Formats: sequence, structure tokens, C-alpha cells
Amino acid sequence: MAHYAVGDIQGCLKPLQCLLKQVDFNPSRDTLWVAGDMVNRGPQSLETLRFLHAMDDAVIAVLGNHDLHLIACALVNERQRRSDTLAPILQAPDGDELIHWLRQHKLMHDDRRLGFSMSHAGVPPIWTRDKALKRAAEVEAVLRDDATVIDFLRHMYGNQPACWDNALEGFDRLRLITNYFTRMRFTQADGTLDLTSKEGLDSAPEGFAPWFSHPHKMAGERLIFGHWAALEGHCEVPGLFALDTGCVWGGQLTLLNLHSEERIACDCPTRD
Repeated sequence: MAHYAVGDIQGCLKPLQCLLKQVDFNPSRDTLWVAGDMVNRGPQSLETLRFLHAMDDAVIAVLGNHDLHLIACALVNERQRRSDTLAPILQAPDGDELIHWLRQHKLMHDDRRLGFSMSHAGVPPIWTRDKALKRAAEVEAVLRDDATVIDFLRHMYGNQPACWDNALEGFDRLRLITNYFTRMRFTQADGTLDLTSKEGLDSAPEGFAPWFSHPHKMAGERLIFGHWAALEGHCEVPGLFALDTGCVWGGQLTLLNLHSEERIACDCPTRD
């Protein structure tokens, strides 16, 4: 049995299949971790979801901001953006089944046996692994519950509040947890978020720095994340594995062997 993790697929199915062929991936034997943003912007979002869904228990995925956006488009008619490629999923006969499948996934996955955790954007420096898993579980429970998911999705979008407080309640609390796990790039040491800057490390607003550059309560643990294509897969902090290498933007899709920590890449030179 082999375990692999892949960065943001974003509907780029052919590079994913290329990578899995290179490692002789067998879903009856091996496991694929997906670091969120399975869909959107790429040419085969529907086909990608179907491919991952068909692998059943061989796939362990966390939700990214694009995955949550798809769920919101499906359940509360959130407006699609011009660059979205979600319409084929929303119109597909199996669309409801795929959306339900997405809703069962986590914001953070942890496997102590393998010694890895994974979330789409990372973990804020103020949370230990156990605290992060507990916070993620709050949002996961709401997403899975038919009685609560609609109201949550209607209040999910927004950049405020920007700093964690244990006293936060309701949608403010859930929105900030969601933003930490799916949209975070730059923070202050106390976890205050800036969600306006989306470029490389040198684009940090004054007083902010990449979330992983602060003293971190998960220091020394191995964490997989995606989301930040401008990093091009580079993160010099020991134990952190940045896997978004910008496939949908003409870069590469990257696969990480969780046993050897070897990286394997497949070019994605075009979105056509």
C-alpha cells in the first residue's frame, strides 16, 4: 500500500491521471490525499469529481475555497463568477450526488500513523493540531447537516472577523474558521488575517507575513497544504509541504509520496 498527496487539481483531470499512471496507482491498494480545490477554473471539473468519487475510500480529500463555492452555487444559488467552470457539475444528472459527496469531506485531515496532517490553506499559527482539528470539526458538522448547511452557506462569504477569539459565536465564528482553512495566506503572529493579498511572499501587507513564517504551535509536525500557487511549491519551513504548483495556470500538478517525501510533477501547459 502506498500513500500519495496531490495539490490543487482544479478540474485538470489529465495531469492527475498522468501522475497516477507514473506511480502505478491502484485504488484497491493505494490512497490519494487531495489538498482541496478539486474543481473550478480548469477544463474538466465535472469529470474530475466523477473520477475522484469513483475511487471511493481510496480518496481522502479536504475542502478548498473553490469546492465550498461549488457547494454554495448548488445549494443557495450563489452567483457564479465569469472564470468559474462549475456549470457542467450543476447541470449534470449526478450533480446532486457529487455535491452530497463533497459535503462529507473535512477541512482538515490528520493521520498519526503516517505522521501527516493536511488542510487546503494551512493552519493558523495560534492553533495546535488538536485545536485545529476541533475547530475544523465545527464547520464540517454544519456542512453535513441538511438543517444547518443552507444558512451557513448564505453567511459563509466575507473577510470579517479577521482575528480569532474563543468567544466568537455563530456565523462569525464559522466564517473565520472557514477562512483560516481555505483562504489564508498572510497573517500576523496573533492569527489576524489579511485576505486581500494573493501573490508571492514579497506581497505581504505591512505588519503581515506568510502564516507559516510566524512561531507556530504546530512547529515540528508535518503538514500538507495547497491554495498558494504563487509559492510554486516552495516552502522552506521543515515539515511543511506546499503542493499547489499552479497547474490550472499553466504550471504543474504535483504528487507527494508520503513515505519517501519524493515529489513527482506533470506539466499542465494549457487549460484547453
